[in-house]
Amino acid sequence: MSFPVWMLLAFALWTVLLLLFTIGIYRWTRILTGRVEIKAFRADNVQGDNWYSRAMRAHANCIENLPVFGAIVFALYASNLSGGLIDILAAVIVLARIGQSITHVAFTQTNTVAFIRFIFFFAQLACFIGLAALVVRHAL
Repeated sequence: MSFPVWMLLAFALWTVLLLLFTIGIYRWTRILTGRVEIKAFRADNVQGDNWYSRAMRAHANCIENLPVFGAIVFALYASNLSGGLIDILAAVIVLARIGQSITHVAFTQTNTVAFIRFIFFFAQLACFIGLAALVVRHAL
């Protein structure tokens, strides 16, 4: 399996772990202790602690970007592209996603924290564009 495919798998696993260890724990501890009913958690009306709302958004960010990364990794795979630069860009995407998620969930959002989150997001975008450019260059 190629390194970018491993990184895609890591991104997907991070998305699941983020769900389990933030949203999942928050909800199930409240349900199992009888503090709320299972029907209390509605997608259209996020309630709860501030960090829980941020965890919901961080998980949604992962879900939104996973197909983008998946499409790029598929294009790399279909083009039979590999190499050190590709591996580095794929690893940066995953590490920046983890950094962005942790920053989103763990810290009260100030301008500084939001800027740090943006840097992590921008790194991912730059790597997405870089990988896509390598695929296009190879195809031409």
